[in-house]
Amino acid sequence: MPSGDATGSDTLSVYGQSVAPGGGGLDVDHLPTPGEDGVAEGEDDDSVEDQYLVWTGPGKRTPVILFKPEAILIRNPTAKAIGAKYHLAYKMVKTECKIIRAIVTAHGFHEVHPNSLDFNLMWTGCHLKPYVLRSFTEFQKVNHFPRSYEVTRKDRLYKNVQRMQQIKGMKHFDFIPASFVLPVEFQEFQAAFVKDKGPWIVKPVASSRGRGIYLINHPSQAQSDETLLVAKYINNPLLVDDFKFDLRLYVAVTSYDPLIVYLYEEGLARFATVKYDRTCKNIRNQCMHLTNYSVNKKSSDYVRCEDPDLEDYGNKWSMSALLRFLRHTGKDTTGLMMRVEDLVIKTFISAEVPIATACNMFMPHRGNCFELYGFDVLIDENLKPWL
Repeated sequence: MPSGDATGSDTLSVYGQSVAPGGGGLDVDHLPTPGEDGVAEGEDDDSVEDQYLVWTGPGKRTPVILFKPEAILIRNPTAKAIGAKYHLAYKMVKTECKIIRAIVTAHGFHEVHPNSLDFNLMWTGCHLKPYVLRSFTEFQKVNHFPRSYEVTRKDRLYKNVQRMQQIKGMKHFDFIPASFVLPVEFQEFQAAFVKDKGPWIVKPVASSRGRGIYLINHPSQAQSDETLLVAKYINNPLLVDDFKFDLRLYVAVTSYDPLIVYLYEEGLARFATVKYDRTCKNIRNQCMHLTNYSVNKKSSDYVRCEDPDLEDYGNKWSMSALLRFLRHTGKDTTGLMMRVEDLVIKTFISAEVPIATACNMFMPHRGNCFELYGFDVLIDENLKPWL
């Protein structure tokens, strides 16, 4: 399912940050490097600066800085000079995200105190209170939308998708298995279990990285005062060499009104460390049923890949490598990715109204907020994606 602040990964999407009052929304761009796309080696500083700074909007009067992840490695003085020239500042609030600090520092941003009001970018591990967001100027940005928990909390996400199932029909929003929020819907869950006694999976509604997830084969095993989401377990996953896997995708939203979504072209395939047993007798074996890195890295069977040029080795592949593997086995990967994109889009459509309403109420300027989400998608043996 989607989770916010999806930056602790092997891939990084690159976004533009407004550098002065009047800045527009976040941009997503591929930036040419010397020798590529008409940029020659040894061009002058102004030409190189153009790789990091563009002018957009009416009359091209809005300056936007473009982040290049390779700036972390090559330490380009031109990139750092841009941040210093425009006095760009960032602050980290209730989070410690090393990759974000590295990328903005490499582009000349200087860090200010979490209480400072003089910043361009706020990167926070929590949602802002409405009065804080209302105080933003046009050129200030934060990495969360108000009420984005409508997507990232499992109970809220399910209720939003369920509402769309009722409005638009189940067949158009059938990418989430039958689910119930406990303890409120415990009786409904019991009735559903009588009809389908297969294993069910229990998840805390506001947790991540596989924490607190377990499988059950009887409703009595899900008794808790804590709010939980129990969902029908997908027991026919697509396997690679008998191992279960899922996809981790990275999605950026720069606006909910109108809805603007960017799906990063690369992703990860994350493998379990124990071969899958289709009889589901070993429901307590987390390393068989869960694909989360945080769970499987503790296993003695976890295989790391130390070679950055090797994409299909160990328990974590690139998504491109997985798709190549599936194509070689005769699978329709084009149709699969179309269904995955459909799932991503409809997930945000499900929560669009409540989040857009909150943005219109609390966000003083269009473009103050953006968010990067991590989507975990399971593929079953029929090549149907599940969120």
